[in-house]
Amino acid sequence: MKRSKLLDLLGIDLPLVQAPMAGISSAAMAAATSNAGALGSIGVGALDAQGARTMIEAVRAQTSASFNVNLFCHTPARSRPDAEREWIHRLQPEFAALGAKAPERLIEIYRSFVIDDDMLAMLLDERPPVVSFHFGLPPPHTIRALRDAGITLVATATNLAEARAIEAAELDAIVAQGWEAGGHRGCFNPGAPDEALGTLALTRLLVQRTRLPVIAAGGIMDGAGIAATLKLGAVAAQLGTAFVSCDESLADSGYREALTAAAGTVMTRVISGRPARCLANRFTAIGLHIPDAAVPDYPVAYDVGKALNAAAKARGIYGFGAQWAGQGAPLARSLPVAALVQTLAWELAEAQT
Repeated sequence: MKRSKLLDLLGIDLPLVQAPMAGISSAAMAAATSNAGALGSIGVGALDAQGARTMIEAVRAQTSASFNVNLFCHTPARSRPDAEREWIHRLQPEFAALGAKAPERLIEIYRSFVIDDDMLAMLLDERPPVVSFHFGLPPPHTIRALRDAGITLVATATNLAEARAIEAAELDAIVAQGWEAGGHRGCFNPGAPDEALGTLALTRLLVQRTRLPVIAAGGIMDGAGIAATLKLGAVAAQLGTAFVSCDESLADSGYREALTAAAGTVMTRVISGRPARCLANRFTAIGLHIPDAAVPDYPVAYDVGKALNAAAKARGIYGFGAQWAGQGAPLARSLPVAALVQTLAWELAEAQT
């Protein structure tokens, strides 16, 4: 009954959510996923309200099915001028080797949804079927307004305490993000010790200790993986890395090639300022011996990270990109989204027989 209720709330037939990968999951990807019976997602945390509205409209132009809009709920960055100057100085040799100049100062490039009234107003106007939160929760009045608008609400948890906060906020479901997951950790406080719970352990823990439906995420790449999480009590699985190589993905050629090679992944803070799992590359190597405290806050650190990647790409070098990927990266497949979803559904059915 719990499973059926959540699938009805999400408006989907398959227990599958395409992860909302900001900068990677296009409107075409989300629409194709939703049209195939799963839940397509867009990540708008890096956009302003008008940019997010435009993306929502682009999804709706391609599907009448349900879809998910994901927001970043990080604590706004602290100003740390000394750390920021030192960080620029530390990366200056990398810029020089590329014949480029490092930024003179860093800015907070993303506005957190917790203080973005324009984004809230846009969402209440557009009323997307599902809204999800990463890095924490927005204020109670925001949650109440979205719920009153009839929007299904979901948030990411990396441990039991975060899951219980989501439950207390009366959201509709929890995404249990395991340590294996690609991209940014959804932890509410990136400065606190990370329990680093794997997907299977976290999923089972949240199924047992919370009342909300659980969506498992992290390292899941095929139908057998989906089936395993459903057997543990999850009502659906969220897959991100599995979609990066799809035709509709916004990943650049260097990202796609690195994913195909899949030499391994590492958890790093140096690219953006928050811990995130990335394909091992030239940027992650820089951070192997750098203490967390030396990295500016998210998303301030991301300002110089993006500048370094742009300088490298201009010279045909892709090793400084935010090539987010989970530990299941070697299992990625290059298919159109519709074909991938169809394949996952077939594999899931086979695994359940």
